[in-house]
Amino acid sequence: MWSLAFIFFLFFTLFLLGIIAYLIFKNKKIVAKNKQLTTDYKLLENKINAIDLEGIKYKMNPHLFKNILNSIQSHAYQTYFSLDKLSNVLDYILYETDKKYVTVKEELEFALSLIEINKLKLSPLFDLQIKNKTDKNHPFYNQELLVPMVTVDLIENAFKHADTQSGDSFISITFELKDDFFALTVANKISPKPTLKKTNSGLGKENMKKRLDIIYQEHYQLDQFEENDVFISHLKINLLEYKAKVLITG
Repeated sequence: MWSLAFIFFLFFTLFLLGIIAYLIFKNKKIVAKNKQLTTDYKLLENKINAIDLEGIKYKMNPHLFKNILNSIQSHAYQTYFSLDKLSNVLDYILYETDKKYVTVKEELEFALSLIEINKLKLSPLFDLQIKNKTDKNHPFYNQELLVPMVTVDLIENAFKHADTQSGDSFISITFELKDDFFALTVANKISPKPTLKKTNSGLGKENMKKRLDIIYQEHYQLDQFEENDVFISHLKINLLEYKAKVLITG
């Protein structure tokens, strides 16, 4: 016959095992619920980001159109050349910006057309330096890894804020595609005249930063600073890291 102590010990052990089993079951339910909440949160975050990106795009395009038309209007004698470049820009905006990504080649062709239109505002003697260091044989050159119009704000700001009157004025724009990176560096001599503050001024930079944060997150770097009356912007996107992340997350 079992002793009373052994029966009590057996009962107590079974009781503890029951509690442990209950806690494990409850913990699994909590983990499953948390996992579902995390999934729901991620889906909600993605939807919010998609809405934000759409809003940024529709704020960006009309502003760009206005700047382009002002440039063409101020130099009517070059209308044919202007309209040819405008046609390239419009094709890009109408047919490419609805895509999530474009190739480096497509973004570069768009950016160079945009620069040609902005050149109309400058004197023929103005020091405009364009350097294209993109390697056309690079494996990323024809891969869709860049968000459309990622180069717009840095280029537009240079033409908007540059000192175009001084003899030592300049704008320098450099495109690079080498190793794992796409990079854009823009520098301009700052105008001593204060920029006229307009409603919504500064939204371009804010929208650009927000767009980069949403899409590229930790896979990009944007540095902007002033040095000896020269404003410098440097955007660098790690295409290899970003491509790896997209492939992993689907």
